[in-house]
Amino acid sequence: MALPNTAFNRQKPTQVVATRFVRMLRAAQLVFRRETGRAPGALRGLIGSFSTESNSQRLAGKVAIITGAASGIGKATATEFIRNGAKVILTDIQDDAGRAVAAGLGPDASYARCDVTDEAQIAAAVDLAVARHGHLDVLYSNAGVAGAAVPAPLASLDLADFDRVMAANARSVVACLKHAARVMAPRGNGCVLCTGSTTGMLGGVAALPYSLSKATVMSVVRVAAEELARSGVRVNAISPHAIATPLLVRSLARMHPGVADEQLKRMVETGMSELRGAVLELEDVARAAVYLASDEAKFVTGHNLVIDGGFTAGKRIGVPAAR
Repeated sequence: MALPNTAFNRQKPTQVVATRFVRMLRAAQLVFRRETGRAPGALRGLIGSFSTESNSQRLAGKVAIITGAASGIGKATATEFIRNGAKVILTDIQDDAGRAVAAGLGPDASYARCDVTDEAQIAAAVDLAVARHGHLDVLYSNAGVAGAAVPAPLASLDLADFDRVMAANARSVVACLKHAARVMAPRGNGCVLCTGSTTGMLGGVAALPYSLSKATVMSVVRVAAEELARSGVRVNAISPHAIATPLLVRSLARMHPGVADEQLKRMVETGMSELRGAVLELEDVARAAVYLASDEAKFVTGHNLVIDGGFTAGKRIGVPAAR
């Protein structure tokens, strides 16, 4: 016998089952309220457990240190780590900005000053995390400097600038790995992340000191990952392409005087990108860090996660790209 063409009967079998189940729970709620006089919170919670919203606590229970966390990638990553359940110590040399960011993130965030060119300050930040929380799960070596704004030929390289950039961008990574290993290896668990860059993968993209420092970061990650794997500690790099932050726009303005900031911003977002219809944002890098810091990446180590929309996948040789 044909059933009436009601909305209920037009549902798919799985929808019918779900609808019946929800009706049963609602009926049970009414009985619960009638018999006890109390709101059926337990049943309401059961219905809520069928929500399609994803569980965002991917870093629940983890303790993290992020260097260079007062702005940019570090700030965005601290925000995502807190959102995913981690306790985070933000470090930087921008004290006022760092304290303000930590205060805005709530009780699971705190700020400590750390100049990453000083090994003793890195060691102190690690010790602070262990003293305050009992352990350290994630150290994200993110702080760095850009160095000279205008690229110079190798024959004119300023070695003093080179030394400053290498100290902040490369030597600091080694110091972070050293002191992370000191507390993570005995526990047989932990994760170190390091900010690389597409400028360390291709020549001619940025000034030589910066490019060399980021190429060094990726080499250090591979070498350290091999040793620390035997202690259960993972080491990975994240290499983003250019992001149109105010800092980068100001740097480009010095290289291209007279060009409007909006034009420079468009140059970064579209002229330096291969992936049509998408713009690289700080949050994209932060979410990659959440993945690598989480147990979802428990077997990922020695990896350089490139976030560049295909920029480093190939190099054009004068042939117009198909659109």
